[in-house]
Amino acid sequence: MAAIKRSRLPGRWDGLIVFCAGTSWDAARMPDQHMAEQMARVAPVLYVDPLISRRAGRRNAVLAASLDGPRLRLIGPSLARLTPIGPPGTHRPVIRRLSLALVRRSLSRAVRALDADVHATVLAGLQPLFGSAGEKRRVLYGTDDFVAGAELMGLPVARLRRLESRILGEADVVVAVSQTLLDHWARPGRDVRLVPNGVDYELFAGTDEAALPEDVTLPPPIAGFIGHLSTRIDVALLEAVAARGHSVLLVGPRQLTFELLRMTTLLDRPNVQWVGPKPFADLPSYMRVIDVGLVPYADSPFNRASFPLKTLEYLAGGRGAVSTSLPSVLWLDSDLITRADGPDAFADATAAALGSERTPDLVQRRRTFAARHSWARRAETFADVLELAPPVDRISDDAESPDPAGTPYPAG
Repeated sequence: MAAIKRSRLPGRWDGLIVFCAGTSWDAARMPDQHMAEQMARVAPVLYVDPLISRRAGRRNAVLAASLDGPRLRLIGPSLARLTPIGPPGTHRPVIRRLSLALVRRSLSRAVRALDADVHATVLAGLQPLFGSAGEKRRVLYGTDDFVAGAELMGLPVARLRRLESRILGEADVVVAVSQTLLDHWARPGRDVRLVPNGVDYELFAGTDEAALPEDVTLPPPIAGFIGHLSTRIDVALLEAVAARGHSVLLVGPRQLTFELLRMTTLLDRPNVQWVGPKPFADLPSYMRVIDVGLVPYADSPFNRASFPLKTLEYLAGGRGAVSTSLPSVLWLDSDLITRADGPDAFADATAAALGSERTPDLVQRRRTFAARHSWARRAETFADVLELAPPVDRISDDAESPDPAGTPYPAG
């Protein structure tokens, strides 16, 4: 194997945080990307994509973008990205073991290439990668109840349970995004901290100045849902709102196996429009035409342990929010979020919200509340978990703007 040369990436990489993500950097913005980006203000971060095969990349436009450019690249000040590449078929035991070995080797080589002293490894998923970077601190970042989401992700429950038990035992500290998940993982002697999801406040606070979307044809007022149309959603709630004749705008990807007949019937309604997935930076444009945001989540173990991003995004955009009674919504404890369960109650609450005036004072109250839950605030708490100083602007003077093509890294 050729010798690994010292990093050609600009900046300083001492005290590195290795962030092993559960989602590709190029995919829809999830807690992984938000938190890694904020933590790069505290310390240098290496964002590690989930392993991808070239075959998967050819089938998925988003994943294909992950294969462009070098494996290790600079994507922001003090923020690097590693994209491990491996064989297809990782659900097979032999391939799975090979893939894990490839990710471990790729991660170890990246750390050596950066000439980095690794302060902590953060696992945002059940990947058994602790120890690959020689980290001083090991953190499991529970962005969801991974075992409860096994069916949604198409993974075997028994294997996830074994991985969960192993990684919980190896972690120095465990972070949970909800009180429900914290309670589930809490054990005597186990250090479990609550760091709920946050909101990109600055992006959504500009909703009323965003360009109007050209593809929305519904008349106002509009009830909108921004998110993934999947088994997490109670489609009966959307059906009830649409049955009242309200305009319903759906923004986001759609799981085609989810309630195919019912979703097709819903989307055939003249007062319902689905505009498909949109880039995260464009969401304020769609938020601008929405009068009330919907959080129509089903009552399931996975959802009860989750902390939907969209609730706070609606409020940061100055919009009202109608949600089912998720524990995370109860935790927020705000009269700015209307809670309603069951189709009739949800439709009633949506109708009331659509009929309410959006006054400047109410908009300001919503935005002020959301600002207290920004990702920047969440990063302050996470910095405590990692035993780091509070976030400061630590961008080195010699850091350069990243080349869109990235900086080369030895393959392997």
